[in-house]
Amino acid sequence: MNVFPVVLCGGSGTRLWPMSRGGYPKQYLKLTGSDTLVQQTVRRLHGVENVAAPIVITNNEQRFLVADQLRKMDVSPSAIVLEPVGRNTAPAVAAAALIAMERDPDALLLILPSDHVILAEDVFAKIAATARDIAATGNLVTFGIEPATPHTGYGYIRSGEPLAGSEGAWHVRAFTEKPDAQTATRFLAEGGYFWNSGMFMVKASVYLDELGRYEPKVFEQVRLSTAAAKRDDDFIRLEAQTFEASPNISIDYAVMERTDRAVMVAACGLNWSDIGSWSALAEISEKDADGNSLHGDVMIDDVSNSYIRGEHRMVAAIGVKDLVIVETADAILVAHRDQSERVKKIVERLTALGRHESVTHRKVIRPWGSYEGIDQGERFQVKRIVVNPGASLSLQMHFHRAEHWIVVKGTARVVNGEQEILLAENQSTYIPLGVTHRLENPGKLPLELIEVQSGSYLGEDDIVRLQDVYGREASPRPV
Repeated sequence: MNVFPVVLCGGSGTRLWPMSRGGYPKQYLKLTGSDTLVQQTVRRLHGVENVAAPIVITNNEQRFLVADQLRKMDVSPSAIVLEPVGRNTAPAVAAAALIAMERDPDALLLILPSDHVILAEDVFAKIAATARDIAATGNLVTFGIEPATPHTGYGYIRSGEPLAGSEGAWHVRAFTEKPDAQTATRFLAEGGYFWNSGMFMVKASVYLDELGRYEPKVFEQVRLSTAAAKRDDDFIRLEAQTFEASPNISIDYAVMERTDRAVMVAACGLNWSDIGSWSALAEISEKDADGNSLHGDVMIDDVSNSYIRGEHRMVAAIGVKDLVIVETADAILVAHRDQSERVKKIVERLTALGRHESVTHRKVIRPWGSYEGIDQGERFQVKRIVVNPGASLSLQMHFHRAEHWIVVKGTARVVNGEQEILLAENQSTYIPLGVTHRLENPGKLPLELIEVQSGSYLGEDDIVRLQDVYGREASPRPV
């Protein structure tokens, strides 16, 4: 009986802005070590017995981020499943269950958010083994975290009668939504309450049976969408119309709070955090003698109990305490540690104003590589472009801008109208407005070039794709 990890990679990560953004959320960031959070999630599976390659659930916009980060780990997933629209965790897990059962009718699913930190990975493997044995008998297992504080940002699970024959496991008496401070304090005083981690172990067939019983429309729409999915070597693209017709509902609401098969294992000693805010990240970060967590080029004097992170520039702080300071290339956050969860209000205002800082960084990742804004002014902007070995941009044209390309590293193969040319370092070419063009890296090293755009309109939506190897639409949209 194989265990198929289901790694959930949705979410916008607004609470860790400005590093985490809509187009590059926190699971793809290196926040607590040399691996990103999604890489940490996959890596900790190595200690789980009978584990298959993971099934990753993501969306069309983030598919190449997931694929690239798994490739860098030398991990080949069982599937990368693309949701056409977010419908919460119940439909996502249903799609994973159907796909896993194609490979193993008795498949177990280990359902994991991709943005959690677990420092005690050996303990995780032992708890997963306990959950596996319980789920194999037909129970739906949730992982409960022993609460350390009366936290109001987590849902709670109330344990019931002990599960016969399994130490550290109980039948679930009730699920409780995020409580107020007074209620959370009472929960800790009474005992028997655990934080709801959002991790589960279930038998795929049992989950689908229970989903069909309590939310038949979710089951049916996901079944139709999965059956009509488009599949290639890299991705499974769920059929859009049928998937969009599914109710938007979590696995907790759809199944776990209603089934009589819910069992909780106590996930004690994991050193777990869902990093729901900068203050939460500060709590698990290494600190100096004054309680400060410093990352990057940071200089301080008379500073205490603060989290300071510099990503691109030197950050200096003097005579402050209890702050979160996070610097990126195009935005800086300064917040009191007790107020850091309110950062989502800033993101909402940026979104309402149409500001790109809520979605993208100055450096934007694309399936072929990346581009980064260097300078801009009236009727011009300058970008640094990096193209991965063997990769190419789409065959495209622009209505409102011309482009100059100067190669600074590597070799470029360029389609420029009717011409195809090779450019070496220090060579350049000019792409007139309206001319069809393509940029490709034929070499084995990254290609780097400087692009100077000039014209009356320089927005990223001034593009018509004529051919694209990444399956992106030919209609106008960002490159």
